[in-house]
Amino acid sequence: MTSPRLAFPLLAACLALAACQPGAPSSQDPVAADTDARPSHEREPDELDKDALLAEAGTPHQVVAEAFSSVDVPEDNVDSLASWVAGDGTTWLIATAKEGDHGLVVYDGETGERLRGVGTVGGDLGQFRRPNGIFVHGDYLFVVERDNQRVQVLALPGFEALGSFGEAVLEKPYGLWLRPLPDNTLEVLVTDAYMAGEDAMGEDIVPPVVELDRRIRRFIVTTNAGAVTARHEGAIGDTSEAGAIRIPESLWGDVANDRLLVAEEDEHTGTALREYSLDGRFQGSSHGLGLFGAQAEGIALWACADGSGYWIATDQFKDRSLFHVFDRLDLAYRGAFAGEKTANTDGVWLHQAPTARFPAGVFYAVHDDMGVAAFDWRDVAAALDLRVACGT
Repeated sequence: MTSPRLAFPLLAACLALAACQPGAPSSQDPVAADTDARPSHEREPDELDKDALLAEAGTPHQVVAEAFSSVDVPEDNVDSLASWVAGDGTTWLIATAKEGDHGLVVYDGETGERLRGVGTVGGDLGQFRRPNGIFVHGDYLFVVERDNQRVQVLALPGFEALGSFGEAVLEKPYGLWLRPLPDNTLEVLVTDAYMAGEDAMGEDIVPPVVELDRRIRRFIVTTNAGAVTARHEGAIGDTSEAGAIRIPESLWGDVANDRLLVAEEDEHTGTALREYSLDGRFQGSSHGLGLFGAQAEGIALWACADGSGYWIATDQFKDRSLFHVFDRLDLAYRGAFAGEKTANTDGVWLHQAPTARFPAGVFYAVHDDMGVAAFDWRDVAAALDLRVACGT
């Protein structure tokens, strides 16, 4: 998937004053892409006819060279990412593949080498239809499937299918985030981009605001002895003009600061990050309104134990993706970076733990539906004058 009313004054000021962000904009951007010629029924609800280009946006940013870029495989239609570390320290980067022969693609997290595909197309456990959001917790892998209308749970490293949930309530699910609860259960939040049919041109119709109260579904999940059980615990969705989420996909939570950020991808009302509390109350703020030049997309959190850190949010330009950085505590804008190649990014994943190649961690991003890229956190931190490690 590619794509409120309360403005964030600091962000508007940063757009007017380049001095608000460290460094100068890049001077070399690729040539503009052509208008999307695909028929409307082949697009996601958030996609528009004209691609937004970083080359035309003029947004101040730093260029950070990719540590690696995988070999492009266009038929995969890669969407979202999550990392997993084996007992021997090997890091896998696992991606959902919305098309092709498999549901998942596994990459070497240190080099970007494509290791294998996982699964086949279908509705049985171990099979996938249009997988999108993905999340790793311990040795469990959670995968949202839009067209099977469920969340499937698999065990790592063997990718054994343990079960699924959500079929009874999910209509058009996309993204997810989860957290462990004190009673050894997991709270899983899943975005649901249900629509109100199609117009005469075959475009999805966003429901009226009063019907947007189910944009995020909440589940309580138990994984025990190889079995998965889940119960639906209701839905989240503000129905005010400022707080409603028209087109959702990515979301991420911050337990220490009781904050849930949801990427609003609807360009007609203003793409931004809606701020909710973890119990589902809109907090009256939508961050990045007027800053995002394409669409708010994948979200990641660089987190320290004292509650400080940084939010990273994707701006999905077609020619080169832009990654905006905000302070974790007050969401003050800290600047933006782009790679030399990475473009049209859907999902991202921040692997904060050290690896052999990335001792300060690594930021992963999907590249143009075809592959993945990695950014060494040391390079990102140096470019934007951020901390390399907690406590520094």
